Amino acid sequence: MARPPRLASRVGLIEPFWVMECAKAADVIARSPACDPALGGTPMIYLNIGEPDCTAPAAVVAAAQHSLERGLTQYTPAAGLATLREALSRWYAQRWGLAIDAQRIVVTAGASAALQLLCSALVEPGDEWLMPDPCYPCNRHFVSACGGSARLLPTTAAQRFQLDAASVAAHWGPATRGVMLASPSNPTGTSITPEALQGIVETVRARGGCTVVDEIYLGLSYEQQTPRSALALGEDVLVVNSFSKYFGMTGWRLGWLVLPPALVPAIEKLAQNLYICPSTIAQQAALACFEPATLQECERRRDELRRRRDFIVPALQRLGLDVPVPPDGAFYVWFDTSAHAASSWDFCFDMMERAHVALTPGRDFGHADTGRYARLSFASSMDSLEEAVRRLGRALGRA
Repeated sequence: MARPPRLASRVGLIEPFWVMECAKAADVIARSPACDPALGGTPMIYLNIGEPDCTAPAAVVAAAQHSLERGLTQYTPAAGLATLREALSRWYAQRWGLAIDAQRIVVTAGASAALQLLCSALVEPGDEWLMPDPCYPCNRHFVSACGGSARLLPTTAAQRFQLDAASVAAHWGPATRGVMLASPSNPTGTSITPEALQGIVETVRARGGCTVVDEIYLGLSYEQQTPRSALALGEDVLVVNSFSKYFGMTGWRLGWLVLPPALVPAIEKLAQNLYICPSTIAQQAALACFEPATLQECERRRDELRRRRDFIVPALQRLGLDVPVPPDGAFYVWFDTSAHAASSWDFCFDMMERAHVALTPGRDFGHADTGRYARLSFASSMDSLEEAVRRLGRALGRA
């Protein structure tokens, strides 16, 4: 029998994506008789995956169909359609009050491809990047895949589970290359205050490093109609964004980068070689994202997500599942399970089995006390959220 190929050592540096492992376990339970309504069971309620319960707006779907009918399916430039880059530039001006040259915008095959491109361009073997703990797990794995290492800096509820300038300065070392942030954050749904973000950028800038800010949830901010983008802090700040969350285009795999002008040619060269170009059909469809009716629909959806947040946070508190920092963006709640279980891993599997509610344990998101926390996505319908609270209440003796 032939031997299997030898795996590159970098594969061993990548931990399993436990969110997906838990999702597979939930699917197994969901196919069991206990979840079959025909047998008197209760179907699984999925509050574990970060995906809106709505699809792309109607105008976006129509634009995709139109591109297929007209045969607009050929390769585009690696940096994306000029018309889409220009539309994004106008959106930054109209929505965020920022003058962003379209030439600084590179359209990518999702935010994941954007992060892969950045890491490929910026990370050398042995480099260190600072990130908050907790944070989205794939970010550190992108760094590891390029030979660098992520240094997770523990955060607290008092810090809104975000970094600040003092912690960045204290942990900056000879190998540190930059800082990678997300605002609003996955898994906590918290944003960095403008003052804290400015302090971080200035601290990194003074040390000759890079600040990368993931803003894929910026459009889903609830306390401010127009929250501040990190791009307001200078041309040297690198921003990642996506059509997945605010525009409901998760499976379309389309995102973008805003870069310093000097970095655009290198990123474009990497994109040419790594995936040629983003999906042409998705790009053609995304042009419809900026039509007034589409933006109005996206704002209606944002208001609905705010309504769900305002329901679920106090509901969890009443169940003895403390929410130390209410989310001000995204569609996640980061809650403490320690009153009910030894670990959030045990808690989530117990709730899958007994309440048929799928949640995400904190194991994925870092090491700083994350074992006691779990993440709930309130991107599901209000009916699902209300039923999930009833089931959790019964399972926890709080009904």
